[in-house]
Amino acid sequence: IFCFSNFSSQGETPSLTELREILWTNRKPVGSVNEVWPKLYIGDESVARDKTRLSSLGVTHVLNAAAGHHRINTGQTFYTDIEVVYHGVEAADHPEFNLQPFFNSAALFIDSALKKNGKVLVHCAMGVSRSGALVLAYLMIHQGLTLAEAIMAVRLCRDIGPNSGFLEQLRKLDLSLHTQSRQIFYDGYASCLNII
Repeated sequence: IFCFSNFSSQGETPSLTELREILWTNRKPVGSVNEVWPKLYIGDESVARDKTRLSSLGVTHVLNAAAGHHRINTGQTFYTDIEVVYHGVEAADHPEFNLQPFFNSAALFIDSALKKNGKVLVHCAMGVSRSGALVLAYLMIHQGLTLAEAIMAVRLCRDIGPNSGFLEQLRKLDLSLHTQSRQIFYDGYASCLNII
């Protein structure tokens, strides 16, 4: 089993090679849908189109990470008969595609749904790369996990495999979040020193 405790304790972001090792070690078969965090599911296109299944899971919100006319063209109207709130991200599963601009809006959609006691399905075609990347971004932005911790948390329940471009973008997010948290700590520490 790959050990990542040295990254967590030192606050370092693993390299792309190390992230791939975390993702590809001890892989499990991927089902059509898995709960990867309380009330947060990752699934494939078949689950996203199966309204009976969504209803039985209690899904209230759907985040389509492969939206668009030439991809998985569902949209809000597709779900009107089961009262699901829809959010679409028109992302291509290609290393050159810039997914970063969608990290915050997708994470906010998930966070808002979960705070309303909803259940969220995040899906793409296979439920591996685009949806995996957006769920990792949510866990980092709103749950305070490092990228390595987020990958390990999701992999307890589902194999995901964001492509190398998405992984690199997630690394940048991880580095950015670490820098922000360190700055907040130092600002707080400095203000404490000024009070004394």
